[in-house]
Amino acid sequence: MKRLARAFVAAAIVALAAPAMAQKTAGNVVDDNTVNASVKAALIEAKDVPSTGIVVETYKGVVLLSGFVETQAQKDKAGKAAAGVSGATKVHNALAVQPSTSMGTKLDDTVITSKVKAALMDDKDVKSGQINVETRGGVVSLGGFVTGDKMQKRAVELAKGVSGVKNVVDAMYVKPN
Repeated sequence: MKRLARAFVAAAIVALAAPAMAQKTAGNVVDDNTVNASVKAALIEAKDVPSTGIVVETYKGVVLLSGFVETQAQKDKAGKAAAGVSGATKVHNALAVQPSTSMGTKLDDTVITSKVKAALMDDKDVKSGQINVETRGGVVSLGGFVTGDKMQKRAVELAKGVSGVKNVVDAMYVKPN
């Protein structure tokens, strides 16, 4: 009986995970993971780039940078570091330039992030697992590879409707075929 239950759970996990990876081969996944790790390493090595505030995602060689940096120079350096990585076919640098904030503002930002994530999860047209939500000073950055324009627009609309959100940075990228 235990063996049957384990087999059922394993089959369910595979069935649920398959749609997320349906457009990528095993080779794509390995290549993207390698590119992703290499971009993160390049960001750590880059001088004057706050790598901890940068979210890196890769899909079929396309690198997406999202999150926050304090200056345009940091954004430019991060994009240049990512572009220099072997296997990165394109870099979509969607980093938002926003000054650092106080501890009190960071606590407010955490609440806003939670509210935005809840709004995304509650909407039937949005696959919230594809979207990263970061907030700094009331500015929300939505990043990630999404499956279509409709979902991208809906996610921005939902985030803008959350109390406390001052602005929304659309750092999402529609998955290339």
